[in-house]
Amino acid sequence: MSDSSSNAIPQYLPLRNDLAGEEPYGAPQLDVPVCLNVNENPYEPAPEVVEAIARRVREIATGLNRYPDREHIELRKAFAAYLEREAGVHFEVEQLWGANGSNEIMLQLFQAFGGPGRSALSCDPSYSMYPEYARDTFTQWHTIPRDDDFTVNVERTAQAIREVKPSMVVLTSPNNPTGTPLPLEDIEALLEVCNEVDVEGALTGVHPVMIVDEAYAEFRDPGTPSALSLIERHPNLAVSRTMSKAFAFAGARVGYLAASKGIIDAVRIVRLPYHLSALTQAAALAAFEHTDEQLSQVDHLRDLREHSARWLAKQTYKGKPLQVAPSQSNFILFGGHFDKRERIFDELLKRGVLIRVVGPQGWLRVCVGTDAEMEQFHKALTEVLRIVEAE
Repeated sequence: MSDSSSNAIPQYLPLRNDLAGEEPYGAPQLDVPVCLNVNENPYEPAPEVVEAIARRVREIATGLNRYPDREHIELRKAFAAYLEREAGVHFEVEQLWGANGSNEIMLQLFQAFGGPGRSALSCDPSYSMYPEYARDTFTQWHTIPRDDDFTVNVERTAQAIREVKPSMVVLTSPNNPTGTPLPLEDIEALLEVCNEVDVEGALTGVHPVMIVDEAYAEFRDPGTPSALSLIERHPNLAVSRTMSKAFAFAGARVGYLAASKGIIDAVRIVRLPYHLSALTQAAALAAFEHTDEQLSQVDHLRDLREHSARWLAKQTYKGKPLQVAPSQSNFILFGGHFDKRERIFDELLKRGVLIRVVGPQGWLRVCVGTDAEMEQFHKALTEVLRIVEAE
């Protein structure tokens, strides 16, 4: 669903043939009282964080006539300090890389390791932008269905890796839109398969790169390990993170990557010059100065997720309880048997509640908002299910 009013490209423009009929990606951006569709942290930065950002920006503003540090060394040091604290894993600066959101990180990885004659493999359902990264880089896109509980079928995925011989295997933990975590033992099992497989069209001995997207990692249950802990033993593993979600920094657009130096150097080849502005770097450094404040609501959002999941599981539609996918993220996929999910979405929107039509047919996704927002969502959904069920 696009937020553009018209996506028709004039026929006199030489648009790439493979882009004919395509629409820009985008969740709806609507002015509604309760916005629960794009998985943001609903709590705004604390005043001391805002002041730190303003101070940092003031300090560098007189130098905006000069290009920023294209290697963003200070910010990469901040990534390292944060990951050592959050995941207990130490990285050198050369093993880290930042970009404008994890979207740009993923695109850079596709630019570096995808391309004509290359393939990428993932498990469906997953993030809807992945096939667009593949399309934009002329990378063939393959998917393997997840099991009914949305977990990755390791045996089936391993067989697909052997058959497809992709240059990239893209996995997500927790997964979007289902919230499903990916156990470390499953990641390691698939990494071992990657180490045995040659990439189609590449030299003998060139093996697939595995990318684990951990955009929502901070919301996972306490004690759940990160794929970051596997990088030292697996140089073909890259882990993507973002400040957009738990870190309450979606508007700043800061994503980052942890990997072997070889993978980081490959990404540096395709990155645009000076891709991270001085303003972005300054704002991110200020946010890392106040990590505790930025993450202060994560535990509460996790509690709200569990409370809302239990509430949803008690609701019914056409005589059947709603299915609720177990989530370790800040959103919940629910429904399972909605035969009119667009109608439910529209009726919720009429009541000022915006969620997301995404994922397999029959399901809807709601982001965890504030206490008041979740209360409004529960009230509106109760009304809407009664109305739609009676039709």
